[in-house]
Formats: sequence, C-alpha cells, structure tokens
Amino acid sequence: MGGVQILLQGGLNPELGLEWYEDFFRWTKANFRLALHALSPTEIIHIAQLEDLPIRDVLVRLRAAGMDSLPGGGAEILDDEIRARISPFKNTADEWLAVMREAHALGMKTTATMVFGFQETAEQLVHHMDRVRSLQDETGGFTAFITWPFQADGTRLKLRDDTSPLRYLRVQALARLYLDNVPNLQVSWPTLGPEIGEVALRFGANDFGSVMIEENVVSQAGARFMMSAAEIEAHIRLAGFVPARRNMRYDRLPGVPSAGAPVAASAAARGDLEVL
Repeated sequence: MGGVQILLQGGLNPELGLEWYEDFFRWTKANFRLALHALSPTEIIHIAQLEDLPIRDVLVRLRAAGMDSLPGGGAEILDDEIRARISPFKNTADEWLAVMREAHALGMKTTATMVFGFQETAEQLVHHMDRVRSLQDETGGFTAFITWPFQADGTRLKLRDDTSPLRYLRVQALARLYLDNVPNLQVSWPTLGPEIGEVALRFGANDFGSVMIEENVVSQAGARFMMSAAEIEAHIRLAGFVPARRNMRYDRLPGVPSAGAPVAASAAARGDLEVL
C-alpha cells in the first residue's frame, strides 16, 4: 500500500511479554520500511509490570528493537476521580504522564489524547489540558494533540453526557487556544465522520489524521467511518485547504497530487495528512 509508518496499539495481553514485542518489532523492521508508532503508555506500564522492570528499561529495549514513537492512547481524562470511576484498573494519570516523560527524555516523540464525555467538570477537562501543556513545557516531546467524544456503544459504560459534534468542536477550539505549545491538532473524523472533520479544520485543527487499514476500538463502540487517502484529500480540499502528506514527526512527504489529479490505489497509506 506504500505506507511509511504504522500505528500499532491494542489490549493488555498477559501472555505477551517484552521479548515478544522485541521479536515482533525486529521482524517488522527487517521486512518492511515502516516507522513504528506503537504501544500506548498503558501498554508500556503493563509490560513493565509483567517483567518487573522500570519503565525506562522497557522503553530502551523497545526502542532498540525498532519502536520509533508512542501514541497517546489511554489518557482519557488525566484526572484520577474520573479514572477511578470509568477504568479503575487502568494506570493513574501520573503514571501515564511518567511514561511520556521517560520517552521524551530518551528522545522519542509522542502524541497526546483526550477523551471527554464522562460527566467530567469543566475544571477536570481543563486540568487534563494543563497537565499536557505543563509536560510539553518541560520536554517538548508531544508532536500533536487529538481529542474526541466518548463512544458508549459496545461498552459497559452508559452515555450520560453531551458528546455532540457541537461540544466536540468547542472542546477542540479550546484545546487549540490552551495548548499553544503543542504544534499540531488532529481532527477526529473516525468518531464523528468526515463532514465534521471538515468543519473541525476551521476550529483550530491542522491535521486530518491517517488512513485506517484496520480499526477495532471506536468501531466496536459504534463509530464506523473509514476512508482512503484519496477520500481524505478530497475532504480537506472541500474544507478549503491543501493536503500534504506527513510522518509522525510532521516532516512533509511527497505524494499528494494536485487538485483534480487521479490517485492510484497503491498510494493509499503513504502517510498521515496535514492541512496547509
């Protein structure tokens, strides 16, 4: 498919230890020219607990095996009152931030996320952004921030909050104003659809995200939007912007045709799409 990187994250499997991931990453790098944007802080913490190793040691070994950067999954709301209510067995907010701090100290870049819609207060929502902003002031390691509303279908949690497109756009606009030190903001079309993604580009975002080859999280929670690179580029242009391919570090890549030019199927996943 012509890909340059792959986002890889999943559940917490007690049967898969550190050596399994090392072998898998080495095999991937030996067989494909792909950057590995892999394993959220929650997964890193899980592996460290399985192996009884410090977080830093796990990151060093995974980086040596081929892991290039970390996605920001598992952040939800970085407030332990919310986390104790919605995911009591998951890592704390401080633990999530500690993994990111260690990764940044090793020179690895990461992204940050926020999922809202858990009846959090305005103060808790802003507190999440403030913790991301404070760590970014300290390390400068976040390349992008992505927020989206909680999808309740297929989960054991009930939806009791406003997760409408209007609230999403307001939260995203707030994030762009508050997180002035995070250079890129990504829209959340996989949860809300491409048309809302177009509007979101006018609410502070500069990144339309990536082509999804396979997705098994938000799709099981009721969101089932999938698009090719050509479709993503078309939506960016409909919003009045010019698309450009990029990697996780936001280096711009060749490959986006001019408006009206055909897009070959083999170009489907060369990189994520930044908006110029």
